[in-house]
Amino acid sequence: MRNAMHTDTERCVRAVQSKDARFDGWFFTAVLTTRIYCRPSCPVVPPKPRNMTFYPSAAACQQAGFRACKRCRPDTSPGSPQWNQRADLVARAMRLIGDGVVDRDGVPGLAARLGYSTRQVERHLLAELGAGPLALARAQRAQTARLLIETTGLPMAQVAFAAGFSSIRAFNDTVREVFALSPSALRERHPRRTAAAPGTLTLRLPFRAPLNPDNLFGHLAATAVPGVEEWRDGAYRRTLRLPYGHGVVALTPVPDHIACRLTLGDLRDLTVAISRCRRMLDLDADPVATDDRLRADPLLAPLVDKAPGRRVPRTVDEAEFAVRAVLGQQVSTAAARTHAARLVTAHGEPVDDPEGGLTHLFPSPEALAALDPESLAMPRTRRTTFTTLVRHLADGSLRLGVDSDWEETRARLLDLPGFGPWTVDVIAMRALGDPDAFLPTDLGIRRAARELGLPSTPAALTARAAAWRPWRAYAVQYLWATDSHPINFLPV
Repeated sequence: MRNAMHTDTERCVRAVQSKDARFDGWFFTAVLTTRIYCRPSCPVVPPKPRNMTFYPSAAACQQAGFRACKRCRPDTSPGSPQWNQRADLVARAMRLIGDGVVDRDGVPGLAARLGYSTRQVERHLLAELGAGPLALARAQRAQTARLLIETTGLPMAQVAFAAGFSSIRAFNDTVREVFALSPSALRERHPRRTAAAPGTLTLRLPFRAPLNPDNLFGHLAATAVPGVEEWRDGAYRRTLRLPYGHGVVALTPVPDHIACRLTLGDLRDLTVAISRCRRMLDLDADPVATDDRLRADPLLAPLVDKAPGRRVPRTVDEAEFAVRAVLGQQVSTAAARTHAARLVTAHGEPVDDPEGGLTHLFPSPEALAALDPESLAMPRTRRTTFTTLVRHLADGSLRLGVDSDWEETRARLLDLPGFGPWTVDVIAMRALGDPDAFLPTDLGIRRAARELGLPSTPAALTARAAAWRPWRAYAVQYLWATDSHPINFLPV
């Protein structure tokens, strides 16, 4: 499933000539005569095919000496969908780079998280993306710097360090090299934004169309934990635990983007916050490829045609989601929210919400591991499941994150007491981001299958779903949408 599209010259040329936005982020077009690189959907007149060359990443374009187009702004295109579809070394590395690991811990820290040597990581990234981890992180810093320059009135020194640059000189040189403009000239190209509260930024999160916001935001709102999450005035709001502090985000769906308002305690967390919000909303997905595969099943096709572009609602905190999955075992959604809200009130870290309504971060695994088990109002077996999970998360013997190996983590979870296939696969789908996770024992899925004429026993449904791979997690979203009965009890 490796992305070799940039090597298919004929296909890339067709995409550029048709200005096909579906391929934005899949590859980048570098123009030999102008030394500029663009996204495939760039609105300018396409160059002659002989003047085009193609790269798999913006970092590779920059490393080859090309500058970002001022019209189509290729650095702001949706990310390649493959990083959230794969669990190999390169995909895991790209997710970690997006989460700011190279800026915080350097390439050795990235390699340590992946369990490979620095040389192995660099070799794999260069082979597939044409750029090493430092160049990829540098391209990300440039994009963050541009965002801060254009949307805030921060002094340039603050922009530089918030974007992850180690010096003002490196910041100035990178901005000039990538955008062919000085930082001050880049700011002058955009009108002054309306003044906002200190630490608050307003930006747009792009996505590939179509996007169906109803299931995505509806699910997040329906399961929102009071104090940590809320739905207000058409926006999903929640608190964020980030490397340098905490934040509050408000996400509002509009037709061509997701409006994002971020309030951060430390602006160095901007890149990570954006990355986690995009991941939670599954904004780098390729809905056309997904829907085409599911539409091939005649019983699923009407569901896809009725409301195409469903995404998998994920999470900004993998450990938090695993804890909430255990709290939701064999109880109603309302009861699970009540259990979680009690933990938040008693053990969450208080935060300041400039708009009110949000009060705490979800408790950390370390805080939950320190609780007296007898204080937990739940059955003894689930209490054992809960305490075992948070202990393993707190001591690091179980790691859930963007760098997790999906199959290895599944096996580790199944070894824990009280973890059955449903809990493991819902964590794989919502926390780890496995697009092929499937829930054949889920009561809502089985009811929907019966109504559609699909097999409803877990074994038979799994056999039928083999044709939906590798997008079974998206099939789950379509099936859940057909179930008119509330799910009162969730399996383990």
